[in-house]
Amino acid sequence: MKFRWNSVAWSIVYLLLLLSLSTPLIIVTTLFLIIPAALLFATLNNRQFVLHILPILLIVGLITPVYVLIAVYFLIPALVMGHWYRKRASAMSTLIAGTVTILGEFLLLLLLGTLLFDFSLSAYINDYVSDLYGLLTSPLSGLNTGNPLATDLKLSADDISKISTMTLQIIPMMLILSSMVLSVITHIIVRPILNSMEYAVPKLKPARDWRIPRSFIWYYLLAVIVSMLFGHSDSGFIVMITLNLLPLLRLAFKVQTIGFLFFLVHERKWSKFVAVVLAIPVLLLPGLWIIGVIDTVFPLREYVKKSKR
Repeated sequence: MKFRWNSVAWSIVYLLLLLSLSTPLIIVTTLFLIIPAALLFATLNNRQFVLHILPILLIVGLITPVYVLIAVYFLIPALVMGHWYRKRASAMSTLIAGTVTILGEFLLLLLLGTLLFDFSLSAYINDYVSDLYGLLTSPLSGLNTGNPLATDLKLSADDISKISTMTLQIIPMMLILSSMVLSVITHIIVRPILNSMEYAVPKLKPARDWRIPRSFIWYYLLAVIVSMLFGHSDSGFIVMITLNLLPLLRLAFKVQTIGFLFFLVHERKWSKFVAVVLAIPVLLLPGLWIIGVIDTVFPLREYVKKSKR
């Protein structure tokens, strides 16, 4: 591939993003760390990519060595997504590959922390909740000034333990959602940039074509049955499955609902603005995801087409 000055520009952007990790912008910066490396890997051959990345890692290592580890951590999903962009794979395949890679890294870090450093996630969360409770209820804390809820908050050690357990149980769902968010942000930004650089990348299907497999109905029914039978069980594993699987499946049905609404608007030839307005309550209000369930089970879209004739 030909040398391009925009590759140098993205290398500089990547360097600045890594250096900004030492600033208060770190929370925002981490959302975009995959983007420059994915762009470089998608548009350069392997040798050119290494020649662009090595100087960046060298500079970062000389300034703050620990940030090299962070760079490598985000470099792995960038290579995966960049490889999928090179292959001109479908947008959904690229997003899934990125999400699975980031999630796998999360889990690998937890495993290594447990095996090598005797790190206990449950103990860490319990200590964090205890410290937060102590901060809120301390007479010297400015956080509870003028807040009667903070001064009246009385929790026993057992209550703190229960809160810690509930927090621990929803972590798998949070990890999955975090991985998805990072992949989606990367794709939303990378795809139009690659297209502007004359690297055609497939886009996601239109919202009106969003559909989930019908098998999700059976997964949801199974999760509901498990919740009813073992929801009050002392088994942390069963409770963890229930707490994480049901919200994720409801999220999938919300996607199906939004897809149906966009399909309805498209078939009726209404403005896309109407579809956006209809989609907002689906995201914000509980219960509307049931439309997605009905659309998954029954051929609602075929009925809409027939009623138009």
